[in-house]
Amino acid sequence: MRVRASPAPALVPLVLAGLVLLARSEIFALARKTTTPDDTAASPVSSDDGACPAPADETFFPDVPDAIPFLGPDTRERFAFRHYDPGEIVAGRPMREWLRFSVAYWHAVADRGADPFGAPTKRWPWDDEEAARACHLADSGASASTSAEIGGNDLRMALAKRRMRALFELMRKLGVDRWCFHDRDVAPIGATFDETNANFEAMVDYAAELQAGTSIRPLWGTAQLFKEPHYAQGAATSPDPSAFLKAAAQVKRAMDATLRLGGDAFNFWGGREGYQHLPTTDLALERRNYAAFLEAAARYWNAATEKSLHGGAENKKKPLLIEPKPQEPTKHQYDWDVATTAGFLREFGLDRHFALNVECNHATLAGHSCAHETALASAMGSLGSLDANTGDPQTGWDTDQFMTDHREAALALLPLVRDGRPLAVGVNFDAKLRRESTDVNDLVHAHVGGMDAFARGLKTAARLAARGGALETLREERYAGWRGAEAEALDLGGGFSLERAAEEAARRWGGRENVGYFRDATLRSGRQELAENVVADAA
Repeated sequence: MRVRASPAPALVPLVLAGLVLLARSEIFALARKTTTPDDTAASPVSSDDGACPAPADETFFPDVPDAIPFLGPDTRERFAFRHYDPGEIVAGRPMREWLRFSVAYWHAVADRGADPFGAPTKRWPWDDEEAARACHLADSGASASTSAEIGGNDLRMALAKRRMRALFELMRKLGVDRWCFHDRDVAPIGATFDETNANFEAMVDYAAELQAGTSIRPLWGTAQLFKEPHYAQGAATSPDPSAFLKAAAQVKRAMDATLRLGGDAFNFWGGREGYQHLPTTDLALERRNYAAFLEAAARYWNAATEKSLHGGAENKKKPLLIEPKPQEPTKHQYDWDVATTAGFLREFGLDRHFALNVECNHATLAGHSCAHETALASAMGSLGSLDANTGDPQTGWDTDQFMTDHREAALALLPLVRDGRPLAVGVNFDAKLRRESTDVNDLVHAHVGGMDAFARGLKTAARLAARGGALETLREERYAGWRGAEAEALDLGGGFSLERAAEEAARRWGGRENVGYFRDATLRSGRQELAENVVADAA
């Protein structure tokens, strides 16, 4: 039996040709969209027409009102504050003085959702390469026919400027006039040392242009001394002197930029200042080098601010901050927690230069609560600033989530309200969206929720700290003995000695039965359960 020939083979060349054309078109489309300075980033959304909008017409958050209003706790409007009313007086001060909020550049507009287990998920409109090319052409005055040729450093810088504009739009709509930055976040790394520095200087100039005529300025700046390969084994604590030198030069430039932009402070976070393998680590050498590095930085910062070259007398006495963290990325960091960092600073005579920037998620990684770290830093007179975030109790790493629990915020703020003094620097949202949150509106909801949580927490802290209130009464009664004649007789201010204590103990209890029970002493109840109820009721 004969089998009839199929017509399919005659169609094969046509089908293959069609597939080739389709593949080419897809490849060219992807090439036009290839994204951002970070080659691991998600592809950006293309612009509608490839044109550069006028500054007045450009928006990255089109659904959000120009100024998010305070509408009170009963509102159903999502783009509104329920508790943050900047002019409301709390504990004798406007809320805006207690809570000088700041937006973190790196989390707000530079994070694309990558994690150690997955690729980026976020396709932000400010990462649109076609729009970035159009704006670069408009700024440079070049012919539109050269748009496709714009790439490399020019494209990376154009994208960096779009991100900066997006940040300023977000701040304006939130009503926040402070921001924080790492030097390597705001400007792309160039092909050479000189190009990297030139990129950073250009972006500082651009940020200054955007700040002009506004109250916006950095809460603090910092140098990113942990991402680049030469900092793999540390920066100030590296076994390689050339890494130490690069880090010192980088800090100088970052300090100059912070001052030029009118920043309130400068922060150090030593992500690589620690060790991975103790047997091959010279702890004494690394700690001495770290101290020498910080001492040199303090000398430069103090001299630069005293000269008042970047904005007049307001630059004087601007704080230097150190941000404790126990580990990650290193196994052990030398600024493990508040107590460890304070001990290090005092050991090397640096405590006169530095205050502490407490981060809540770092506190929990160290086995503490945020309230513990702020209370301890406040008790030592070294609390300077707060990185407002939280972690997931089921996760063992630094998740940098927005804090939405006002009770946690209240206990973190309680030492400040008790002292009657706001933070010397402010409250920075060192927090990022979850990887699954990919809409620009999510950024707004996150910041609104964080600001509301701290506002509500501030009011709760004020109720707890009120003189004559239930919690303060319990606290005062607990220590009442230290305000009486017995405490005065101890003379802890100068005359107290163990010899005197032994004589007094023998006089009071010698020869009596059951001396271990001290029948004439009263064991006061700590009344912790009542105090916990008071805290819960205030919240």
